[in-house]
Amino acid sequence: MDGIDGDPATYLARIGHVFRVFDAQDSGCVSYGVRLPGTGERWFVKTAVTGPGRRALERAWAFHRAVRHPVIVPQLHRIEGGRPAVVLPWRDGEVLYHPGERGPGDRTTPGSPMARFRALPPHRVHEAFARVLDAHLAVEAAGHIAVDLYDGALLHDFAAHRMHLVDLDEYRPGPFVLDADRLPGSRRFMAPEEFERGAVIDTRTTVYALGRTARLLLDAGDEERAWRGTAAQLAVLARATRPDPRERFSGVREFATAWQSVTGMSVPE
Repeated sequence: MDGIDGDPATYLARIGHVFRVFDAQDSGCVSYGVRLPGTGERWFVKTAVTGPGRRALERAWAFHRAVRHPVIVPQLHRIEGGRPAVVLPWRDGEVLYHPGERGPGDRTTPGSPMARFRALPPHRVHEAFARVLDAHLAVEAAGHIAVDLYDGALLHDFAAHRMHLVDLDEYRPGPFVLDADRLPGSRRFMAPEEFERGAVIDTRTTVYALGRTARLLLDAGDEERAWRGTAAQLAVLARATRPDPRERFSGVREFATAWQSVTGMSVPE
């Protein structure tokens, strides 16, 4: 496809109806919801507006060529030249945490997506996390590592009770050695080695992020004092998030097996 020259919103308005603009981002990207005339199909178009944004799109495009899974919203088309962009199918739902659009208190504000998600029956939360876990089995099988996984990457459709993963722009092949002072991400989800220059980042780092995801999704509050699961489940998450990577599960598959044993719920096919 031809590149975007000038204002992306003006360019996209010539193609269809721009019904949403996501510009409260710190990623160097601005995104748009576009509805096509005639068919009514909806698409999500993500454009880079800074150098880091361009690099993120390049990294994400490579990731989506390597990893495909029904839970991961795919990048299907690429617009090159001018201002680069990628095109994804639109998915209904709300990201569970979006401080840029809804403020830093978004996790605990009554009526916020995270507060509503935490009020769901526990089996619904287990179902949602099972989808996240299954997607990361595909990530692991493709030799990639989860980087910057946090609740802002979780898109939940409350009506259909379906979870999707979005904005996995920092995921990359691994293992690799960290050549910076830290990796990007939310401290609440990050493993200790992600703050250590020279540390090995591997699938055990993914295990840590997934353990933290389950811990935070299954808590009724934001202070981790209202656990809604069982003691056995909490013990599995404690092992997944041990500070020393050698003491965690060896990979996502082993973690998924242990998690299934204490929940009785298999990851979806």
